[in-house]
Amino acid sequence: MSAIHPSELAFISRHAPFDHMELVHVLWMLERMHLGYYAEGEVIVTPEQGAVDRFLVIKQGMVHGEQNVAHASEADTWLELAEGECFPLGALLAKRPVASTYRAGSDTFCYELAAADFSVLIGLSGPFRDFCTRRIANLLEHSKQVIQAQYSNSSVEQQSLASPLSAIIRRTPVTCSPQTTVRTVLEVMHEQRIGSMVAVDGDGRPLGILTLHDVLERIALPQTDLTQAVINVMSAHLSILPPQALAHEAALLMAKQGFRHVLVVENERLVGLVSEKDLFALQRVGLRQIGSTIRYAETTEVLQQAAADIRKMAHNMMAQGVAPEQLTQFISAFNDLLTARVVELECKASGLLGTALHDGLCWMALGSEGRFEQTLNTDQDNAIIFAVPEGMDEEQVRTQLLPLAKRINDTLALCGFPLCKGGIMASNPKWCLSLEEWKHTFSGWISGGSPEALLHASIFFDFRALYGAPHLAEDLRLWLARVASDSNLFLHLMAENALRNRPPLGLVRDFVVGKENTLDLKVNGITPFVDAARIFSLAAGVTQTNTIQRLRLSAAKMNLHASEIDAWIDALLFIQVLRLRHHDEASTRGLCEDALDNRIDPEKLNELDRRILKEAFRQARKLQARLALEYHL
Repeated sequence: MSAIHPSELAFISRHAPFDHMELVHVLWMLERMHLGYYAEGEVIVTPEQGAVDRFLVIKQGMVHGEQNVAHASEADTWLELAEGECFPLGALLAKRPVASTYRAGSDTFCYELAAADFSVLIGLSGPFRDFCTRRIANLLEHSKQVIQAQYSNSSVEQQSLASPLSAIIRRTPVTCSPQTTVRTVLEVMHEQRIGSMVAVDGDGRPLGILTLHDVLERIALPQTDLTQAVINVMSAHLSILPPQALAHEAALLMAKQGFRHVLVVENERLVGLVSEKDLFALQRVGLRQIGSTIRYAETTEVLQQAAADIRKMAHNMMAQGVAPEQLTQFISAFNDLLTARVVELECKASGLLGTALHDGLCWMALGSEGRFEQTLNTDQDNAIIFAVPEGMDEEQVRTQLLPLAKRINDTLALCGFPLCKGGIMASNPKWCLSLEEWKHTFSGWISGGSPEALLHASIFFDFRALYGAPHLAEDLRLWLARVASDSNLFLHLMAENALRNRPPLGLVRDFVVGKENTLDLKVNGITPFVDAARIFSLAAGVTQTNTIQRLRLSAAKMNLHASEIDAWIDALLFIQVLRLRHHDEASTRGLCEDALDNRIDPEKLNELDRRILKEAFRQARKLQARLALEYHL
């Protein structure tokens, strides 16, 4: 082009990576580009043409990438490129022919830059070079900046002194009757590790408060009789505010009156307690605090509050730009801690601690928790593996453990982990088995290869020890790694089954959508990566359960290139980011965990996220193509 029209510059500058390039480099590129036209169905680039001779940016229309040169069909089209997208980067960088045929999906205009000029531009512009060599990673960085800005606003508002007290209350207040003895109150405060106790009447109206600060002045130094009613040593001068009062009002009241606590009262009834520490010491929900709360929890109520804190932590971490891989591991780690505490408390309540039955018990996480990949929307997938104590048989052990497992499952449901509708829980006799029974069950699935066996394999092969005797799960894992890697027929059937779930890329539109113009990010987006990684890891004898670790550790044995692995991981992580955002936004709107889903309308995404989601689905198709090649499918 000899002259650059302002509309051309405006168009190019709206799209990545040109929006991050220096203007002088964008102008340099436009000066050397010319405009090409391709009629619908016309081939633009094909492997038979040899090394690629030009870089193309779509100005208008769409381009399909087809693996079958002769026939254009939906089955052959593995990618679709729209306005603003560029191609074929990999072939240009490697100075080789393209691997697929690129065909105009409609009447299409493309800006075209000679390969020699493309190479010069790579040297001139850092942002352009980064984009071309790390395409999806670069797009993800763009998106991360947008997400971080979006979340930081809501996070600052959530944690500021402009928040209502109802948003800061961390737990249901611990109360007593006014006639409870001083000794009993002190024992409860010590056991539950709380800094205050409020006395209420039969209708929940607050009458007095005792704090740790009061203990020295009113009890220890005067050597108060510990058998007397606690109301006698409590402060009856109470600081009270309604739930809708703002945090700064509570801070001002504390400053004026010299108190460290404000009672939150609605319709004369105590509904919460806010401390000076809540207002000033914690600008966000602290990781150490959540962990400590869970470890020392003695009641379901405390664990329920800890589960809510985990969700707040996830929101804050997203605002701070924590990577999705680390974020899901944080969520899973704290959920592990919470689940383990639930199991421990129920074992204690059942009198099981210290017995041979308890010493031979292992509670296992399955599914997303087993893979360290939990989001805010996760139901229960768990099981028990046990050793049989001397003098007992398997049925006797199962009879004793199933009621315990039922209580654990019910308590976890109260903490925000819905019961599994498919019954994949430890309270199901089918999933409360000895080590030998589990080996027999896995052997049956591997040798059978039925649809039911393949479904179970997708859930149970991701097991991980969470509480109790980890050596039992480790023994099972090592045994499974040996058996599965030698079962080529079963792995072939698993691959065949995995390839039935194709990423929802469309021909006419960007995406193939279902009900209410939505697609399922878990089923259509995450699952193709999870399934392929599981198969690769089983074939390679890898014992890790995390999808990303499975891909990385399987690479060498499966002859997977590092660049391929990185692109697949980046794609998986972006889809996980969208899921986390979707769940967090739904939670912010007040939806309970049962109501959270994985369905999004791609048309409601911004242009950048929609583009990256398309790229992520293309990577899923590439991964599936690699899986099909490996198993000749």
